[in-house]
Amino acid sequence: MKKFSASRTAQYMALFRALETQRPHDKLVYDPYAINFLDRSFQFVTRLSILPLFRRMIQRIIQKRIPGAYSSGIARTRYIDELLQQAVNQGVRQVVILGAGFDTRALRLDFLHLLPVVEIDHPNTSAVKKEKLGTLPAHVQYLQLDFNEQGLDDLSLDASLPTVFIWEGVTNYLQEEAIAATFRFIEKFPVGSFVIFTYVDEKVLREPGAYYGGEKLLSDVAGLEEKWTFGWKPGSLRKYLQQFRLELLEDNSAVEYRRQYMPARTEKGYEFYRVAFAVRK
Repeated sequence: MKKFSASRTAQYMALFRALETQRPHDKLVYDPYAINFLDRSFQFVTRLSILPLFRRMIQRIIQKRIPGAYSSGIARTRYIDELLQQAVNQGVRQVVILGAGFDTRALRLDFLHLLPVVEIDHPNTSAVKKEKLGTLPAHVQYLQLDFNEQGLDDLSLDASLPTVFIWEGVTNYLQEEAIAATFRFIEKFPVGSFVIFTYVDEKVLREPGAYYGGEKLLSDVAGLEEKWTFGWKPGSLRKYLQQFRLELLEDNSAVEYRRQYMPARTEKGYEFYRVAFAVRK
């Protein structure tokens, strides 16, 4: 991540949620807060998208510049929302969002309003988020952490509460030891805690051209100083998590969650991004 700015990829995800919110019907995500994180040009584009002609034009531009990102990102957001609700329904008493970026779940999901939500991110991103949103609801707390210099053990979190962790769009930017350290931290929480996290198929790091949009995406994120560094072979994840007393419950690719949530839409999307859902045993 660039040292003195909030993540550009976090703004792209906010743009996708803002555009989806403007859809006249069949929206997968409703996020009235996302537009606050956009620069003026993206805000203008978002407001224009309410007009069908401009929406089609905007979608074509996005698909050309970051092919596959929009449909995969929106379907992923909806999928994680539903996994989060499953965890809440099963009795978790705290939500921790690691590398929160411009995540707005604490504000837009009604079922979180009675739970403490802790968002952890780099100081630069947290500062931008506070500036854009203003006063936070009482149930939301921001904790700042530079993952390159500090560990999660440096934070004051209540490890006695069954907790659901959301770790979205982060593991592919880290080294393996940082990832293992995070899972060791999650292991300290009670049985019945959950983790929802995204990762990329490691093949895209070796052969980006094998996937739709892979070559352009890896080139673009490297140019933003947000280079991808890590992935798993999907079939190896279950065994990997067992060492941290985590049982894999779901592990689906972008192909699968796009098919589930937007079967009638024709946008192509990434195939290499995945969402995993595991429970602490």
